[in-house]
Amino acid sequence: MQDARYYHHPDERSFDATVTGCRAYKDGLFAVTLSDTLFYPEGGGQPGDTGTLSGVRVTDTRLSGDEIIHVCETELPVGQTVHGELDWERRFRHMQCHTGEHIFSGIAHELYGCNNVGFHLSRDCVTIDFDRVLTPEQLAEVERQTNEAVFADVPTVISYPDADTLHTLNYRSKKELTGTVRIVEAGGRDVCACCGLHVARSGMVGCVKVGTQTPHRGGIRLTLLIGWDAVRDYDQKQKSVTEISHILSAKPHEVAQAVELMASRNDRYKTEVIALHEQIFRLKAALLPSNQDRLWSFAENLSPVQIRQFADILAEQTGWAAVFSEAPNGGYQYAICSHSVDVRPICKELNQALNGHGGGKPAVVQGAVQASQSEIETFCRNLSIDLRTQH
Repeated sequence: MQDARYYHHPDERSFDATVTGCRAYKDGLFAVTLSDTLFYPEGGGQPGDTGTLSGVRVTDTRLSGDEIIHVCETELPVGQTVHGELDWERRFRHMQCHTGEHIFSGIAHELYGCNNVGFHLSRDCVTIDFDRVLTPEQLAEVERQTNEAVFADVPTVISYPDADTLHTLNYRSKKELTGTVRIVEAGGRDVCACCGLHVARSGMVGCVKVGTQTPHRGGIRLTLLIGWDAVRDYDQKQKSVTEISHILSAKPHEVAQAVELMASRNDRYKTEVIALHEQIFRLKAALLPSNQDRLWSFAENLSPVQIRQFADILAEQTGWAAVFSEAPNGGYQYAICSHSVDVRPICKELNQALNGHGGGKPAVVQGAVQASQSEIETFCRNLSIDLRTQH
């Protein structure tokens, strides 16, 4: 594949070639081979190219043995001359991302000894796995130096060194290589064995930004936003920041402090609401009989936390207490509490009798039933069951 046209002319977007083979592929598609091609076959973590051959859609390009197959939607006659057109925006993005990843990985290896053990190019980002953890400060430094290398606009150099030269060359590779090895020097900061396609100069990569960071197999998994991916991500975030800025009447660079202030106020309001609900629940409880073996009540528009809070207050003046509130999807949510007996048997009987589900601990159970208020009241009134004391 060293002489493949896509290696010698990676910036060309169209070409003419002769169909040398066409056979049935999968799912009603066809595998087409050509006398020459600019379509890059999937490899080295870089997806295969898509495009058209004389108007026929090419959905993927793959390497099958020594053949490059173009997965086409329509059969093409052997011997026909076809005009190939790449989906250039997609191809250029792949080259941008691949070169940017090389520079980033090379600098991480140079500074902190990280080995890139995984690379995946998806539709909106690059995912890479390093074999060791990097701190946020270290990642920021790798990102900074990567962008310095990008802005330096250094030529990308492709070479095929002989065995003696390769033996003395300090290059990155996931495994020991022999035979003809394609070496890519990117941004003046990375030397790596690679079969993928790259932009001609580092300046064509565009901005490189670190996205998400998660622990992965003793190391770290990162997403990188490179080139147009970084631009699209910035556009989306800028739009969000602008909208939040308008909602909170805060300057764009002050939205974080505004959100923090709003969250703090919201926490205080939640505490005040909980206290107010407790007062309301205690006033309601005072209207109900005390010194009975059970109490139940129906309340509107309560959250599961509030249902439990009300039931717990009622349980202070009875053997066990249940509170029911209408569920959004029909039926009722419930909580059953007691300060003395194990309420789990009540939960079991309730679920069986009224098509319910739920569970919990001896002092409190929660769930939901698909039943009417009258059916629930009949159950609570008629339930006869031996309850064990809580331990």
